[in-house]
Amino acid sequence: MKSAISSHRNNKSRNAQSIIPFRLNFLLWVVGILLLALAGRLFYLQVLNGTAYKAEVKRADTTIQTNNVQRGMIYDSQGKVLIGNQTHQAITYTKGANVSTDDLYKIANRLGKYVSVSNKNSRLTKRNQEDYYLADSSRLKEVLKHVKTSTNESDDAQYNKALDYLSAHPSAWHLTAQQKNNARIYAAMSGAYSLSTTYIKETGVTSRELSEVGEHLSEMPGVKIGTAWTRNYPQGKEIQALTGGVSTTGLPSDEVNSLLSQGYSRNDSVGQSYLEKGFQATLAGSKSQTEVTTNGNDVTKEKVKYPGKKGDNLVLTINSKFQKQVQQILEQNYPAAGTAYSSGVYAVVMDPNTGAVLAMAGISHNTKTGKQTTNPIGTINQPITMGSVVKPATVMGGLMSGVITPENNTLVDKPIRVNSTQKSSWFNHNGGANMAVDAATALEVSSNSYMMQIAMKEGKMDYTPGMQVTMKPSIFQKERYFFNMFGLGQKTGIDIPGETTGYEGPSDAKHIVSALDLAYGNYDGYTTIQLAQYMSTIANGGNRMRPYVVKEIRGTKSNGELGPVQSTTQPQVQQVIPAPKSYFEVVHQGLYLVTHGSNAYVTAKNLASVKPSISGKTGTAQTISDGHETTTLSFAGYSPSNHPQVVVALAIPGATNDNGEANITMAKQIFQAYWKTVRNSNQVDDSTN
Repeated sequence: MKSAISSHRNNKSRNAQSIIPFRLNFLLWVVGILLLALAGRLFYLQVLNGTAYKAEVKRADTTIQTNNVQRGMIYDSQGKVLIGNQTHQAITYTKGANVSTDDLYKIANRLGKYVSVSNKNSRLTKRNQEDYYLADSSRLKEVLKHVKTSTNESDDAQYNKALDYLSAHPSAWHLTAQQKNNARIYAAMSGAYSLSTTYIKETGVTSRELSEVGEHLSEMPGVKIGTAWTRNYPQGKEIQALTGGVSTTGLPSDEVNSLLSQGYSRNDSVGQSYLEKGFQATLAGSKSQTEVTTNGNDVTKEKVKYPGKKGDNLVLTINSKFQKQVQQILEQNYPAAGTAYSSGVYAVVMDPNTGAVLAMAGISHNTKTGKQTTNPIGTINQPITMGSVVKPATVMGGLMSGVITPENNTLVDKPIRVNSTQKSSWFNHNGGANMAVDAATALEVSSNSYMMQIAMKEGKMDYTPGMQVTMKPSIFQKERYFFNMFGLGQKTGIDIPGETTGYEGPSDAKHIVSALDLAYGNYDGYTTIQLAQYMSTIANGGNRMRPYVVKEIRGTKSNGELGPVQSTTQPQVQQVIPAPKSYFEVVHQGLYLVTHGSNAYVTAKNLASVKPSISGKTGTAQTISDGHETTTLSFAGYSPSNHPQVVVALAIPGATNDNGEANITMAKQIFQAYWKTVRNSNQVDDSTN
């Protein structure tokens, strides 16, 4: 029994031992076969077809393709569209990753059969024509026969020699009208970056062109029918003089390198001036991005990585209806000033408490041709010798320097005789109207003598008639210090590109007498926006506010309407005038007397009846225009007198009729238009006046 059990165990052990080697051998055979298959595959890939696969990998490429988005719009303060976008069907071209010059030439010629591109759509330069002519390889070879080249020269060097030959021999070659059309298309295609989309024709595409291009798209790789946008002006194109324009033929030539470094493509449209330029990044939005995988010239895969974002919208502080009214007021009353030698007229309406510009209007006048053009930007870049309108700043300077005080500021208006010359107030040329005037009355009657005496006191000059001026040239710096403090003679910081500082006359000892002229506004030049900022600083009691025209930046809703607010312009105080309230009260009283005073020489009595009440200062400056004696007529003032809500500043340089009161008439009508169109005067407290 025992031996039987032992025999059974031995048989079982032998069976187990025989099964294990079989399984191992089977697995080894399977692994061996797989290794042989892998070796065979590697031999096939790396040895037999390695070169082909390497070339295929090199041909494949993944690049980001960008496409333009719709530009942001510009609205007025009431939500009316000032500048919108008009949609057009367009012919576009997306340049492939490895497109050769010969490919571009063939595609351009094919597309030229179906699409007509005018010089207005795409300006054709001499270089464009030469490049197109030489894009034909047979023509290039023919031209190179006429120039000396060597085998060591690069293709670029030879090409440049061919260009030089064409330039030197214009009669040796020419393009037909059809070829010029093709050349415009070729130039647009050549200017595109790899996998960037450019417009071949973005406006005026006819239904026939769309049909014929659509039928032959397969013959023209990269050509598509797409959508383009151009600016339109629902409230009239006049606003473009303020907002600026957008380039239509690619990047401006004078800014190409700068814009390319910022990531723009050569064929992009960008803002060229004013708000369109100053807020380019905001209005442009962000381009869509598509990941494109190519195999040679064939696109094998496209994946949208970023759909793009339409440009954000600008909402201005300007009321478009009021803006038109102010412009019309200038146009209607400008002739009364006598405009034969006048360069124009400019006006700014501003909220003195925030710096918000409510209207900017202007006219440029060509004195040789008589042509007038709308030019609101002249308010920020045309320096004008303003005249007496700056006298409140002189009075404030006198108070702040301590040469007069609120309690002791009476001087005698009399002609000033220095350095063999005589200067006087407009009403007292010969001394027959000598009279004692305090600071407020000096503003009321616009006393030049009073302002000159303040300057002499600031310059520590003890005046006696007929003496030589003993002031040092530093008096110029002292006077301008106070003027600058209020905003006269320096940039205001308005959010429109192109603002100028103004003009400063010579400040040396040779011109020391002119320091007296400076005191009453007959020497330096200031812009109209500076005049508005200066009067706003006086009106609000000493806060110099930065002017601005962009109130908000807003997005766009899915339905195309104005979207959520992205940012809001906050009022910015540039400087607080270091003067007590009593100083401003002296000036406020004088500005009220200018329009409501009882003196025989009051200068703006015609504004006394306007409600709400107006306080302000008129100005005249003797100037020379085109060799003729002329006058600047100006005005700066605010309303209501007791609690200023609006400032009006205007100037008419080179006028010949200083008795017509064109400046006062304009100011009166602008104030009235403001209370009728922008705000309700019935809700304003004007009871104290």
